[in-house]
Amino acid sequence: MATKEKGLYRRLRIAHENEEIQVFSSNNYLGLAQDERVKRAAIRAIEAYGTGSGGSRLTTGNLSLHERLESTIAAWKQKASAIVFSSGFLANLGTISTLMGPGDTIFSDALNHASIIDGCRMSKAQTIVYRHTDMRDLEEKLRSAPATGKKLIVTDGVFSMDGNIAPLPQIVELAETYGAWVMVDDAHAAGVLGKTGAGTAEYFGLSGRVHLAMGTLSKSIGAEGGYVAASEPVVEYLRNYARTFIFQTSLSPGVIGAALEAIEMIRTEPERRQRLLDNAAYMRAGLKEMGFTLVEGSTPILAVVIGAAERAVAFSRHLEERGVFAPAIRPPTVPEGSSRIRVTLTAVHTRTQIDRALAAFAAAGKELGVGALKF
Repeated sequence: MATKEKGLYRRLRIAHENEEIQVFSSNNYLGLAQDERVKRAAIRAIEAYGTGSGGSRLTTGNLSLHERLESTIAAWKQKASAIVFSSGFLANLGTISTLMGPGDTIFSDALNHASIIDGCRMSKAQTIVYRHTDMRDLEEKLRSAPATGKKLIVTDGVFSMDGNIAPLPQIVELAETYGAWVMVDDAHAAGVLGKTGAGTAEYFGLSGRVHLAMGTLSKSIGAEGGYVAASEPVVEYLRNYARTFIFQTSLSPGVIGAALEAIEMIRTEPERRQRLLDNAAYMRAGLKEMGFTLVEGSTPILAVVIGAAERAVAFSRHLEERGVFAPAIRPPTVPEGSSRIRVTLTAVHTRTQIDRALAAFAAAGKELGVGALKF
């Protein structure tokens, strides 16, 4: 099979269960998925409400917990209202395809997440892809776009495979100049960026100028689900017309209880976020010192570019043999020739663990001859 020969074949793997293997690829950035307080909050919610919600939100599955979570998210994101979906993928899919349609125009960054791409396709709006974080290209495309219909600029806040931050101030300026709305996917920014961890808009001081603040509960928050925070009319419209909301079974009580506790901890314990960013800076500096090629950035996502897919797979295998789990990221997730090891740090990684990972990278690089390594 050609897919196997090119190193693109995928298999399910059991992660997190082997104590001899240290995971350096998790999106559990703050370590809250294993935090005792978060687990106890989930248990309390299950004891009070049961293990499942029993239906969709518009039938029998709307609990006071759901509404409390939405109010908490809205306040955190500095919006009037919020709506919770069963996953981040469903949040993007439903929001974009519901708010945009034929005759409208969407401007999407070239490296946006697959859920954004699929939402754009489902909307049947004209989708114009601009070069990654290229504001000159975005402006040219805005200038030449049809004058009729709604306009939406949609971007990841932190790009999931590169780890760089969207140039949101410039995006907002262009949106206001050309009459477009702005939607930011903060899946990898919530809990990581901003004074209270609210994400990219808070980081740049632009919370009031972003129309749609999307995020997930499954990464820094350590639970599962997705959300969109926006104005009350927009959220009310999504409640009534977004098919991925109407026809989904609502989030289970344990998930909501965990998310509520985690958001409170994120808001009030900035030291977790600082530990995370310090760990990321330490690992990035170590990899650069050894001569590895990294995408520039300052977030916990470190993209170590290897090149060919089969070479990245071999590199990942060598890391695992040395006790470090960091899978290869290959096409179609990233462009041809840019396969990589996507390293993610967490707030609960110790310096000893990070040093062990750096040693594994050094050994794998030396064995495979990757990059201009300095050993």
